[in-house]
Amino acid sequence: MSNFDHQRLVLAGPIEVRKEILEAQNQWMIGHRGKAFEVLYASLQAKLKQIFFTENSIYAIATSGTGFWEAAVRNCVRDDKKVLHFTSGAFSERWAVISKANGKQVDIVTAEWGQAITPEMVADALSKDTYDAVCIVHNETSTTVTNPIKDISDIVRQCDDTLFMVDTVSGLAGIEFYTDDWGVDVALTSSQKAFALPPGIAFCAVSERARQRADAVPYRGYYFDFLSLEKSHQKNSTPSTPPVSLMYAADKQLTDILDEGIENRWARHIKLRDMTHEWAANNGFGLFAADGYNSPTITAIDNREVGIDVNAMAAFMADRGFSMDKGYGKIKGDTFRIGHMGDMSLDFLQEVLDGLSEFVTVKA
Repeated sequence: MSNFDHQRLVLAGPIEVRKEILEAQNQWMIGHRGKAFEVLYASLQAKLKQIFFTENSIYAIATSGTGFWEAAVRNCVRDDKKVLHFTSGAFSERWAVISKANGKQVDIVTAEWGQAITPEMVADALSKDTYDAVCIVHNETSTTVTNPIKDISDIVRQCDDTLFMVDTVSGLAGIEFYTDDWGVDVALTSSQKAFALPPGIAFCAVSERARQRADAVPYRGYYFDFLSLEKSHQKNSTPSTPPVSLMYAADKQLTDILDEGIENRWARHIKLRDMTHEWAANNGFGLFAADGYNSPTITAIDNREVGIDVNAMAAFMADRGFSMDKGYGKIKGDTFRIGHMGDMSLDFLQEVLDGLSEFVTVKA
């Protein structure tokens, strides 16, 4: 058993954060209406653009990805128009709930949990009605399905007045994503997944097209108003108090991500996924996500055939210094998820898989 000083996170988020990143939060506080903050904000912006692959403005504020769900629909869907949500798991379903909670007219197209949203599904829905926006989750954290955003974007872009809004919360910085090339108008993510940062800050790339739409929406709210965010953004600032300490950590982590190389980071995540899949197959488990759509950042192990006690598994692994996931929502227990993202090394994952193998062997 390895020595450890804390429970190391093997969750679907939050995930393990390196000590160097935690320590980056410990810098002296600065005033967020002064030059020092402007320099910090500008530094974040330049690095985030390289990771989002965009020239769009990227807003970095104190919120979770949930906040930017609300921002997207409040700013980009007019009251007399409709928004189309594609759902295939807990988080895509929740985004649709938020749109309804904000009084929007919502149509929903649903795929079974574990299945992907296909371009054919999108084309069929868009042939039947017109929408102000299409909302889809890139990487469905509950089911660990990665939806084919590039192919879907080719369909959405045929509708000139329809905005394309993508949640890439557990995807960005771990899975290939090209905001501008794929015509994504709103790309939102948060810190505690593949960015390997503490929770509490989120990032959202917003196109000029999306801001033009926001200008036509009279009641956009206050905290998440894209036009207010853009006005401050142009001054390397935020309308409301920013999470300065988290921004210091993000600035350090973004530098490290770019030093690794974003393509190299994507490739490492695929290696981590493939290791996890090999372990599952060798131990009699299936995979919950449909073939061809398996996430590089998280794997939902299908436990229905083997039927291990996920609570006992989590307790066993906790004794070895790992905090494990036990599945999410209606597939909790039937699946358990292994979060293999962020700064996870192949050696670290091997240690996790060795522990799981020991548990499976003991319980066999």
